[in-house]
Amino acid sequence: MASSKATVDKFVAQLSGAGDVVARAMFGEYGIYCDGKLAALVCDDTLFIKATPEGRAFAGKIAEASPYPGAKPSLKPDAKQLKDSAWLTELLGITTRALPAPKPKRSKKPG
Repeated sequence: MASSKATVDKFVAQLSGAGDVVARAMFGEYGIYCDGKLAALVCDDTLFIKATPEGRAFAGKIAEASPYPGAKPSLKPDAKQLKDSAWLTELLGITTRALPAPKPKRSKKPG
């Protein structure tokens, strides 16, 4: 089941305090980018935040699950955590800062 645009828009609005937060459609689901880094996914209307040691340390007790078959486990906030916008925004900010900078895209060579 694909995620609804309304759910994705709600997550983007909720997380906007973490930086420049945008969603991009990816394979029928959505990637959440913060400051140019892919920091979270929305799959089946569920938010998954990339797991980093810093994010795990901040989050404490939090479920981990794969957003899709074959994916690395991500942090999966529960309903109570999803309602705490300040906590969720801080988690996304910590995660984003811990992620490496995106690799520069290669320009296509004229052929």
